[in-house]
Amino acid sequence: MATVYFDHNATTPVDPSVLQAMLPWFSERCGNASSLHEYGREARRAIDEAREKVAAAVGAHTTEVVFTSGGSEANNMFIKGAAALLGQGTLAVSAVEHPSVIRPAERLARRRWQVQRLAVDGEGRIDAEAYRRTMSLRPKLVSVMLANNETGVLQNVAALAEAAREAGALFHTDGVQALGKIPVDFRALNARGVNALTLSAHKLGGPKGAGALVLDKRVEIEPLLAGGGQERDLRSGTENVAAIVGFGAACELATRQLAERAARLFALRQRLEAGLRASGAALFGGDAERLPNTVCFAIAGFDGGTLIAHLDRAGYALASGAACSSANPGPSHVLTAMGVADDLARGALRLSLGAGNTQAQVDGFIAALRGTVARLQRLTALAV
Repeated sequence: MATVYFDHNATTPVDPSVLQAMLPWFSERCGNASSLHEYGREARRAIDEAREKVAAAVGAHTTEVVFTSGGSEANNMFIKGAAALLGQGTLAVSAVEHPSVIRPAERLARRRWQVQRLAVDGEGRIDAEAYRRTMSLRPKLVSVMLANNETGVLQNVAALAEAAREAGALFHTDGVQALGKIPVDFRALNARGVNALTLSAHKLGGPKGAGALVLDKRVEIEPLLAGGGQERDLRSGTENVAAIVGFGAACELATRQLAERAARLFALRQRLEAGLRASGAALFGGDAERLPNTVCFAIAGFDGGTLIAHLDRAGYALASGAACSSANPGPSHVLTAMGVADDLARGALRLSLGAGNTQAQVDGFIAALRGTVARLQRLTALAV
């Protein structure tokens, strides 16, 4: 029996049309985009076309798109790069950020930056009063993700950015999980105060190894990588043409299919949640606005890792927390920030739907989960 893939927030399969667009750039189209001969000019044209597609997907101008190796690099690029030119001050990050935001913030704290963790409520949304207090400190930098990778909870980034701008801060948002699942409009967000947006290809049917920082041209940052001056001298190094082409193709495809796919995934999520609630599961962020494909849940008394292993053997692949932090045996920092008790948080599972998932797969999963829980309960009773 083939395993059903329910871990699309970790990474997605590369769409066949995206792969076809990429393949020539691994072989006969071998040019370095910095070369002046025809091979190089061909590679440069391909990068320019991909940049247009990525920009169009988020309503940005092509000159605002800086290609990176992925979302983690883009997050680091902005936070470290902006901080380097701002000197010292206060950096505010939400308590539920991706590690590629939290870890750079911790490094800046060792360089005498004052780091404020923005509290969230029980649904994972930024606490309004705590945010107002932090803005009164006049931070220089603020980073709040658009959509959480574990719970799928959406933040009102436009309103948060507006308040940050009034406080004199630069505002960055990690949009990696949002692109391809909900509309993302950098121009509208920028008008409200968002200065930078992080994107990644492999979350929407593109390849690993390609991402972007969409950066307001009026904002200066110090490059992480110095060298040949590629990407407006913000990210030196020979471009990964194949991955960048794939990123552009994935953005074009996701934009075209966004409305239909979001509606279908939302319907599947509703069916899944109904089955989970009927099975006694606790849903995290269940009353907040969320991505249409993401459900984070736990069943009291059951360890998440144990359930993952049993469900994997039953033919269902899902995540215990976030893939990027799966080596951490402790409870999810996201759920801890939401006030979830450690015992329940350790049992958290994340199921993230994708383009290939079906109603039959969701129904099969619910049946497998119930069967797994019943077997483990019987084993526990026998052990006692």
